[in-house]
Amino acid sequence: MLSKKENFLETIRPGGKPDRLIKQFEGTVFLPGDPVNNFVRGERFPGMPPKQDLWGTTIVWEPGTPGAMPHVTELNKVVKDVTNWRSFTKVPDLIANCRDMALWEPYLERAATVDRSENLLMMFGPTGVFERMHFLMGFEDTLINLMLEPEAMEDLAAAIGEYRYNGFKLMADSVHPDVMLSHDDWGSKTSLFMQPDIWREFIKPNYQKSYDYLHDNGVIIMHHSDSFLEPIVEDMIDLHIDIWQGVLPQNDIPKLQKQINGRMALMGGIDAAIVDREDATEEEIRREVRRVCDSYAPGGNFIPCITYGGPGCIYPQCDKFIDDEIDRWNEEHPM
Repeated sequence: MLSKKENFLETIRPGGKPDRLIKQFEGTVFLPGDPVNNFVRGERFPGMPPKQDLWGTTIVWEPGTPGAMPHVTELNKVVKDVTNWRSFTKVPDLIANCRDMALWEPYLERAATVDRSENLLMMFGPTGVFERMHFLMGFEDTLINLMLEPEAMEDLAAAIGEYRYNGFKLMADSVHPDVMLSHDDWGSKTSLFMQPDIWREFIKPNYQKSYDYLHDNGVIIMHHSDSFLEPIVEDMIDLHIDIWQGVLPQNDIPKLQKQINGRMALMGGIDAAIVDREDATEEEIRREVRRVCDSYAPGGNFIPCITYGGPGCIYPQCDKFIDDEIDRWNEEHPM
């Protein structure tokens, strides 16, 4: 029997031979809280008072909600005129503030407790290029400005892309993680947020340098986007994305598996609207997980998982039924 780490690596490898389906994030240890993220994001906790991150975006975490979110209004949006965006916000200097290895020592101590013979160490890269733009000016302004102010938006996107590169490089050089879980939602359940050519003009180029660096340094790139992304999957492969995490069932997953043919693994498929509810029954959860395993496992290079951008459901009782049903499926379908 393969170890959890070995099975994960075989699952994502073109032509790999895993001996069972992975149970969501099994085989990885998710380790947030590094100096880069702590510097920019600060401490966040349920019920915290509204606070600004270093870009100036107001962040709230209302009691009873699953996580911190940007709260962008006409009054508090950071960038009110994108043609003069540099007068409204300052790009955080990660090199100057996060390079000192003394800052990394507590995180490296945590990382050292991970048994990397059995698990892959996974670091966290939240708030991607598109997300950062709408954190700064709101969703509507972002989409309008992409059409009406392309030069200014190209400049802003490039600055965010370089900032992201600096963060990824610091994390890769300081920790040498196995996996980078990078976030940027590029669409809704049914479509991209913009035409594919607009995405290719503004978003894709500002990932190339970062993802090239991670790829060249042996870091597995797991990109989270719980979105409909069928029109750009070839571009995602161009960017060296090894795993598309969060693939929604609204995408035609079997068709994509045939098209991709092992060049990128797909991770997700489990419809959160069905399984992650306070009133979801064990039968409902198991039925959805069974559908996912039956439908997508035969196509290969697939990891059944909730489509959120990290381990764990909102209602934690759901995870035990998800994982147990994957175990049941594995017992019935030896590979």
